[in-house]
Amino acid sequence: MLVRALTAPGLRRWCQGQRGAAAACFPLGRALLGVRGAEAAVFLQGLLTNDVTQLVVEGDAPTALYAHALNVQGRCLYDVILYRLHGSTAEEPHILLECDSSVLDSIQQHLKVYKIRRKVTIAPCPDLSLWAVLPGDTGSLPKCADQALLLTPDPRAEVMGWRLIAKKGANVSEIIPGSQVGDVEDYHRHRYKQGIPEGVKDLPPGVALPLESNLAFMNGISFTKGCYIGQELTARTHHMGVIRKRLLPVSFPGPLPRAGIPEGAEILTQAGKRAGKFRAGGGELGIALLRLAHLHEPLCVPLAGDRVELRATTPEWWPKGAAK
Repeated sequence: MLVRALTAPGLRRWCQGQRGAAAACFPLGRALLGVRGAEAAVFLQGLLTNDVTQLVVEGDAPTALYAHALNVQGRCLYDVILYRLHGSTAEEPHILLECDSSVLDSIQQHLKVYKIRRKVTIAPCPDLSLWAVLPGDTGSLPKCADQALLLTPDPRAEVMGWRLIAKKGANVSEIIPGSQVGDVEDYHRHRYKQGIPEGVKDLPPGVALPLESNLAFMNGISFTKGCYIGQELTARTHHMGVIRKRLLPVSFPGPLPRAGIPEGAEILTQAGKRAGKFRAGGGELGIALLRLAHLHEPLCVPLAGDRVELRATTPEWWPKGAAK
């Protein structure tokens, strides 16, 4: 069964503007974990920042949700995307959880600690593959729907296109006619350019804070859902309304060291003040946690007696005034 989620008007208009352009499909190394059973949504509701019960409501339920799992100190453990596979409330809830493949064992253990006697089963899905689709024309119906499980807009931001879940070994050019398989490094360059964090390098477990990581901008948190692990600090920060640091896209206009920029490298202003830390990147693009007060100042990374200049920008898809 193919679940097509064509309910995001903004993304549909954006894709229609790309008529004639071939969609690029990028194979992602992210893992998929199935959470299935009568209490699947209620179980995940207490562990994640977003309102997971949306996935099992009557009517126009979303097909995908973005969320973080936090520790008790309110810091990010895992960034996940949830996918609804059940077709209606009459069916047993079946939710796929996408996560960084390097933490698959860890997140399974995390879920099982809190499972207790919940009526849910938790199991990896090695027979499925995950793809990012940018952006092209996905309006034509797939020719091989039996190979695809789900095609849905990325819930984080319109600029991230679509997510496709298919059977392992499926031919994506048959699922999305005219599409081409792209280099996954181009996908990462695209999301760094847009300031979209993904995985443990961008969101170090036990270090990253959800609101500094722009979770609210990426539709990944509910401030009305009730209790979940790590909620207290997150809710207090939100209601105080003061976020002094945020993850931002950065670029390096000059030549880079042969070894690149180390993850976690300190970022300074030209006057030598600490402005933030570099998280991760690819080539001349990356993502960094920066103090907003220094956003428009000349910045640099000090390396081996030299200084590598970098520039920070505010993504166009952010809400207006978000960087103030």
